[in-house]
Amino acid sequence: MNAKRISHSFILFLIAVFFLSACENNEKDLPQFRKKQVIIDEGKQIIAYMSENAKVKAKLTSPYMLRNEMDSPYIEFPRTLHVDFYNDSMQIESLLDARYGKWRENVSKVFLKDSVVVKNIAKGDTLHCQELWWDQKAEKFYTDKPVRIHKKGGTIIYGTGLEAPQDFSGYTIFQITGPFAFPEKGFK
Repeated sequence: MNAKRISHSFILFLIAVFFLSACENNEKDLPQFRKKQVIIDEGKQIIAYMSENAKVKAKLTSPYMLRNEMDSPYIEFPRTLHVDFYNDSMQIESLLDARYGKWRENVSKVFLKDSVVVKNIAKGDTLHCQELWWDQKAEKFYTDKPVRIHKKGGTIIYGTGLEAPQDFSGYTIFQITGPFAFPEKGFK
């Protein structure tokens, strides 16, 4: 009877060892396992409209889009993007182009980089920079990186750091560098 109890205990021990060893993950495999859990949607020839109170505010176009659904989901535009911004009369008031964009859904902010250009249609002013943030809720652009603004009359303004409304109707440059012409009548 003692031998049967020992053999049953031994068999139960072997079964437990088998199941416990079968559930083990190799630590080297964990990063790959986590990557496989990320859901990625892919889109081509994207046209997206952004609206507020049933009014179209912007139209985004891009040849390629990736959507990553993680704890902090984001949409990536790795092959350029273009945005037309509309006024209340549905006229295009400004344009945006960049070679790369990443929209963080949870905070409604878009990080733009690589040959970023923003143009105000009415004034003709054009912003050129390498990195720019677009805050959709605040409807503004900002950066702490170098900027270059080409004014309609041919003047070029250089600086570091900028804040501007998304229609690019005006702007604040935080550190102007290079030559700058002052208006004869002074500033308002």
